[in-house]
Amino acid sequence: MSAPGKKQVHLAAQLPGIHNVTVWSDPRSESQIAIESFVRLARTAERGKFDFFFLAEGLRLREHKGRVYELDVVGRPDNLTVLAALAAVTKRLGLAATVNATFNEPYEVARRLSTVDHLSGGRAAWNVVTSYDAFTGENFRRGGFLAEADRYDRAAEFLQVARLLWDSWSDGDVLAEGPEFVRAGVGQFVHSGRHFDISGRFTTPRGPQGRPVIIQSGESEVGREFAAAEADVIFSKYDRLADARPFYRDVKARLARHGRAEASLKIIPTATVVIADTDAEAAAYSAEISRGQVSPQTAIAHLEAIWGRDLSSYDPDGPLPEVDPEPESLVLKGHSTFRKGRAETAAKWRALAAERGLSIRELVIEVHGGHTFVGSPRTVADAIDHFVQTDGADGFVFVPHLTPGGLDDLVDRVVPLLQEKGVFRGDYSGTTLRDHLGLEAL
Repeated sequence: MSAPGKKQVHLAAQLPGIHNVTVWSDPRSESQIAIESFVRLARTAERGKFDFFFLAEGLRLREHKGRVYELDVVGRPDNLTVLAALAAVTKRLGLAATVNATFNEPYEVARRLSTVDHLSGGRAAWNVVTSYDAFTGENFRRGGFLAEADRYDRAAEFLQVARLLWDSWSDGDVLAEGPEFVRAGVGQFVHSGRHFDISGRFTTPRGPQGRPVIIQSGESEVGREFAAAEADVIFSKYDRLADARPFYRDVKARLARHGRAEASLKIIPTATVVIADTDAEAAAYSAEISRGQVSPQTAIAHLEAIWGRDLSSYDPDGPLPEVDPEPESLVLKGHSTFRKGRAETAAKWRALAAERGLSIRELVIEVHGGHTFVGSPRTVADAIDHFVQTDGADGFVFVPHLTPGGLDDLVDRVVPLLQEKGVFRGDYSGTTLRDHLGLEAL
């Protein structure tokens, strides 16, 4: 039962696909592309009554010093194909996928998302992202075809067209019987804009929730405004309260000028969790996981990405290099984290390493290897609840460090405590993802 006057926590899960979030050396870690991994993680999330299961996207394998980045995950299967398969083995769990608005077309994306929404009974969501680089564009023969300043303009028009297509069928357009399947004129659409000039007929009836849920993950000024105008959920990188609260207030304050209520947009940071019987055991386990996530090779690769030069001769357990960075040189391609502000980042890293006496590996662990929630089940449940009740977020999308068993402790040991507090559902009360998120059907 819900606790009176308290916000309800929203929980989601992401199968780890990139970055150093997964400990692949752990013997419990299994395949990232086998269907069994997706099924197990999704079913665990559904057992925990999570809102949705999320898959990130990779349109090109990242490269390090001109070769495929061997420390990254090797396989990046198509998200919507995987979600269509998961629709058959789950019943209530939302199914969310990143699909790029720069290197796709509205008709095909709208059709595929509508198909997943039908197959799942109204559980589809689309994380609308844009792409900045010619490196990814080479896979599409479009390298550099879109200026970075225009990417959100294209995304906004892309979403406008997708909605036009989804709305081209009304609820009464499907005939119950007879050889003529649809009414005359159904599915017709015409759009003429800067990025898209299309007309025709859309093939797919409206899904059970009207339109798929729209997710957005931008943090820039234009990204925040786009989310306030268009999104149902925004992914945030701010998993520390000091940073999360200002972001939360800023984005929520933008909603009114778009005629929206605060509850119409859920802000859900990505988060990690380490759970043990006691807080001390969890802290020790967290340190062990961090060292597994940031191997010596990973530490040097991350440093090279910031320094823009080959540092393979340096000892990862030794001090930072004395040589200056080359901020215009791009050693790691396809990784947005290291794209901008690298000179400023290098200066901050030097200052932190000098202040704390950190080696290269210790520094990278400090910067990239921390975990959001660490402690006993009670400590973690209290921290999650406090974060949400004090307006740092509306919930979290958890990225486990193990595939596919990394959610088990969270679901089995923390979720019951959140339910006990009255801040998380005991069971699903609706059938669609919009129901789970408390959003109106469209």
